[in-house]
Amino acid sequence: MIGNTSSRWGTLARAFHWVLGIAIIGMIAYGWWMNHIPARPDRFFYRSIHADIGYLILLLTALRLLWRGVNPTPALPDDVPGWQRIAARVSHGALYAVTILVIMLGWAHSGASSRDYSSFFGLFHVPQFTSPDREAARAYEHRHIFFAYVLLALIALHVVAAAFHHFVRRDRIASRMVGAEAADRTI
Repeated sequence: MIGNTSSRWGTLARAFHWVLGIAIIGMIAYGWWMNHIPARPDRFFYRSIHADIGYLILLLTALRLLWRGVNPTPALPDDVPGWQRIAARVSHGALYAVTILVIMLGWAHSGASSRDYSSFFGLFHVPQFTSPDREAARAYEHRHIFFAYVLLALIALHVVAAAFHHFVRRDRIASRMVGAEAADRTI
């Protein structure tokens, strides 16, 4: 089933979740590696690829939010305490907000940089909303990196919460994101 129901995530929602989760974690790791390799002539290439994948993640995140907006969100079990419901809502909102913030700061850095990162895999140019400014580029880059670490912390919290639900509470919350069949088999 492609769409969500009141009790399960649909195929498309699960695909968005896993593709974006892997892509975001990969981008954080790639960004860390990219910033810790010694200066070399092909460094611009690595940064350009990082920017291109960032634009893709922004597009996929927007599509995911649109899809989430037109589909029901599966309800949490009745026995989930109120504070966990609030924590889930806040942490999911924070994951989306910080993901978008990290990408927008990277995009701002791209436009403020003296290097041109606007070419999207050589196919077309992505419009830039900042203009070249060395100090602004440095500030955007520092904030981009800082919030990437904030995003990594939120992802870790998300994984811990999923593990708690799967291994401690043994409810079907985490299993629903693996697949409907797995959720049905979970105790």
